[in-house]
Amino acid sequence: MLNIAVLGYGVVGSGVVELIQQKNPVIKSRLGRGIKVKKILDIRDFPHDPNKDLITKDADEILKDESIKIVVETIGGTGFAYDITKRALKAGKSVVTSNKELVATHGPELLALAAENEVSYLFEASVGGGIPIIRPLYNCLAANDINSITGILNGTTNYILTAMNKQGKAFDDALKEAQSNGYAEADPTADVEGHDACRKIAILSSIAYNQFVDYRDIETEGITRIAPDDFHYANQLGGTIKLIGESRKVDGGIYARVHPAILDANHPLSHVDDVFNAILVEGDAVGDAMFYGKGAGKLPTASAVVADILDIMKKNRSHTANSGWDYHRKAWVLNQPATGSQLYVRMEGVQDKAALKELLAKELGQVRFYENLEKPEQLVFVTQVNEALGISQLTGRLESFGYKPAIVLQIMDKQE
Repeated sequence: MLNIAVLGYGVVGSGVVELIQQKNPVIKSRLGRGIKVKKILDIRDFPHDPNKDLITKDADEILKDESIKIVVETIGGTGFAYDITKRALKAGKSVVTSNKELVATHGPELLALAAENEVSYLFEASVGGGIPIIRPLYNCLAANDINSITGILNGTTNYILTAMNKQGKAFDDALKEAQSNGYAEADPTADVEGHDACRKIAILSSIAYNQFVDYRDIETEGITRIAPDDFHYANQLGGTIKLIGESRKVDGGIYARVHPAILDANHPLSHVDDVFNAILVEGDAVGDAMFYGKGAGKLPTASAVVADILDIMKKNRSHTANSGWDYHRKAWVLNQPATGSQLYVRMEGVQDKAALKELLAKELGQVRFYENLEKPEQLVFVTQVNEALGISQLTGRLESFGYKPAIVLQIMDKQE
């Protein structure tokens, strides 16, 4: 029997305990031994929980117990979780985590510490919830040079955008619905501003390109400026709006960005709705491979955590060297704006449309305009494909002439 401890008895932590207890007969039949949750660390009391006798508030009861071989960290954040993860690794215990913020921020240090102590630091559950993606990247796709990753990486924002698109809801109303259904936190900043997706694309990129992609170097834009009008025009263009995390190799570095975009209807990610996530990986041998499923939730995330535990049990040794990236190399992250695409622009408060249209025709060449008779001061237009024109260049030009766009979105087809 393998003894483990779970740090944090919230949604994911309790899901891990529940899943292990349910599946132990299957685990034992497949691996020859089962898993025993020996301790659960949490500062709260659970007097009516069936596992109340396993709960402790003293971390040393876990760290000093030599019989506990694996620690599952589901606390979240980079404060106490960071400290106790380091202490566990130094104590010779492997650590499995769902904590994307910790992995994205301190991954290189913790991987090095795991290697130094001949244990494992695994984090399949940190990206995509129950979707297997990290292990496929460094195992199943190991014969490929990964050229790009594009994904819908946050279920909360995808739920909000789906409600705005299909139900015509305003952003604030869609957010309140997501919160009432348990899909968004009381403070949704990390989701709606794109920070969660940013950390996830940083982790995936680090593994895919075998170097540390620091999420703090990635240009990130959330969905708070998206309005119902934008979906109206996106639909006229034959697409919809999604929050995209993307990265690719370019010019000796890694281009990475998180941003809302209009996806053409033939784009593989355009029909991924509600709380589902999808990740499109392009390798030189396999071509496009897409991973799809629920990106969060109690049991889906617990499934990924338990898979990491089983991986350690199967190998029965440290396999930190297979963690998926060279954590000693820091990537050169490029934030160059997307070029070679059509751009969608919504302007508000335009007093003299004729003058602006004339200016745009002169500066940008052929431009397609859309009118809303109910909003006389709104002007929407779409540029033609221009290899030299990106979002920041276009925004800069407009602002230099005294016009500030309400939003600029890249229009992506299946080739991008």
